[in-house]
Amino acid sequence: MEALLASTLTVAIAEIGDKTQLLALILAARFKNKTAIILGILLSTLANHFAAAWFGQWAIDWLSPAIATYLVAFSFFAIALWVLVPDKVDAEESRFYQMGPFLATFILFFLAEMGDKTQVATVILSAKYDALAMVVAGTTLGMMIANVPVVIAGHFSADKLPLTWIHRGCALLFFLLGVATLIW
Repeated sequence: MEALLASTLTVAIAEIGDKTQLLALILAARFKNKTAIILGILLSTLANHFAAAWFGQWAIDWLSPAIATYLVAFSFFAIALWVLVPDKVDAEESRFYQMGPFLATFILFFLAEMGDKTQVATVILSAKYDALAMVVAGTTLGMMIANVPVVIAGHFSADKLPLTWIHRGCALLFFLLGVATLIW
């Protein structure tokens, strides 16, 4: 249960102001079918985060427990710093719009998550908790908590949120996860 809760909270907070949340806002403004967008986000996140969590568990099996602990802690510290740099959405994504709201969302979210801090966090969380299903469920739930309200309220602007404070809070959360990893 700890893996589910930690994964949900970590990704929900990390996703605020992230490029995929901005992408959700753009897709919601572009397409009227909010259900197709939400379903695209859900399935894309499940696929992407399952692969990331599987990789995290596979990679951790190759390392000694001591090295794995330090690597996971260091990764949390690195993400804490990474979160402080706000994301922007690339403009060349419009070529996928002709595929319709579901396929455009699925493909764009999958691509946007590649190497994104929430995907990296999924790898690290999976390595830390060794609970693939709970981590995937938690990180996916975190993505949905952060993105579904943006899709539903397509006119809502991320500019209205205190993103600097949200990023700092998220960085603090990742830092604390790194410290907790070293202590326990």
